[in-house]
Amino acid sequence: MHALAARVRSLRPGLRVTVGFLEFDRPSVPGALAGLHAAGVREAVAVPLLLTRAYHAKTDIPAVLAECLPRLPGLRVRRAGVLGLDPLLLGALERRLAQAVRPGAAGERARVPLGGPAAAARTGIVLAAAGSSDPAARTAVGAVARSWRERAGWAAVRPAFASAAQPGTADAVRALRADGIGRVLVAPLVIAPGRLPGRIAAAAREAGADALAPVLGAAPELAALLLRRHDEAAAASGAADHTVAGTYL
Repeated sequence: MHALAARVRSLRPGLRVTVGFLEFDRPSVPGALAGLHAAGVREAVAVPLLLTRAYHAKTDIPAVLAECLPRLPGLRVRRAGVLGLDPLLLGALERRLAQAVRPGAAGERARVPLGGPAAAARTGIVLAAAGSSDPAARTAVGAVARSWRERAGWAAVRPAFASAAQPGTADAVRALRADGIGRVLVAPLVIAPGRLPGRIAAAAREAGADALAPVLGAAPELAALLLRRHDEAAAASGAADHTVAGTYL
């Protein structure tokens, strides 16, 4: 998360970027906001480092902001949308998948990686998300899968989940094999390492996937998408020159 924030700073020199965590790590979101308030900041944008709009986006982040902002008079915080489906997100997924199949390819920006359109047409992708009990979040993962298949020409892109929903990653890999797809790659739709990405990796190995991409991490496309969401929120409320990037780990 800190590496992603550093990349955002490199893309927008002069923008103050502060990482805040909902739980487990420091600084907390209230702590990050208190630091901005103490520094005299009066306008900020909170960008959820979340890929779908589920419980953390709908409930946790609004609640923590509502609880701490009354103690920070004069600080106005605009909430941005989640990162969500965007061509930049698909570009980050392609970057990481190319890196898994061809080590050293992380800098490539090919629209259809891994051997071109003919190879893509013989390749199935398991798009493995963390998982959510929220139907809208699961639908959003399915929308990413459909959009990526259309963009890249994969034989199939099948959503899978590490928790709270089905199918699991291993089941999705096996289903693609059963459909006659010879090459199956697993692409984690997660930002940072952790317990659920570890579960995705273990399931990919168990089912015999041909390659497992790294998590999205500080991909430049993801940093650009964060700035896009920041700018959308700032434009709706007037200029804001600071970002609070809130997430959970």
